[in-house]
Amino acid sequence: MIPSTASKITSDICKMAPVMPVLVVEDVAVARPLAEALIAGGLSVLEVTLRTPAALDVINEMAKVPGATVGAGTLLSPKDVAAARQAGAKFGVTPGSTDRLLGACEAEDLPVLPGAATASEVLSLLERGYTVQKFFPAEANGGPSALKAIGAPLPEAMFCPTGGVTPQNARSYLSLQNTLCVGGSWVAPKALIEADKWDDIEALARAACQLI
Repeated sequence: MIPSTASKITSDICKMAPVMPVLVVEDVAVARPLAEALIAGGLSVLEVTLRTPAALDVINEMAKVPGATVGAGTLLSPKDVAAARQAGAKFGVTPGSTDRLLGACEAEDLPVLPGAATASEVLSLLERGYTVQKFFPAEANGGPSALKAIGAPLPEAMFCPTGGVTPQNARSYLSLQNTLCVGGSWVAPKALIEADKWDDIEALARAACQLI
């Protein structure tokens, strides 16, 4: 898949909701009820990070839930890309970008939200055709003011800022012209998942949808 096509698909995905849940799931048994709660609350685009042994199984299970658009986060290698695609991921998310990693996504026809932290990284991705990127780690790299500044000379780049985004600062990002959505983990706290508090997670998702 050529980068421009991938970016169009990624852009459409990012526009589906103001917040993309960033999920670290330890137990595949909670995959379906977690996805159902988030979707019921209005958040249908779900990023499952490859940070747990269960992650690929979680992606596979969530991909079966009606209305879910499931992506694989923390892609670090071509092996991760292939495994995510096989598990049923509709898109990928990377913390940073290398030619090898981007090439693997292109070879697997996996639309990707590639990570960038500096103007140089953003420009390099633009030169390759990736107009939709992940600004990460957002808060550590200057927050909304930094992202706004990057947008001045590079208005064609659009972002999903992730990393330190909270209900308190999310609106500051979402108000920027170069922000399509934000990524956040607060909509699915570990304590609520472990306690099977699906109604509470649905309520957090509903609140997140009101941020824009």
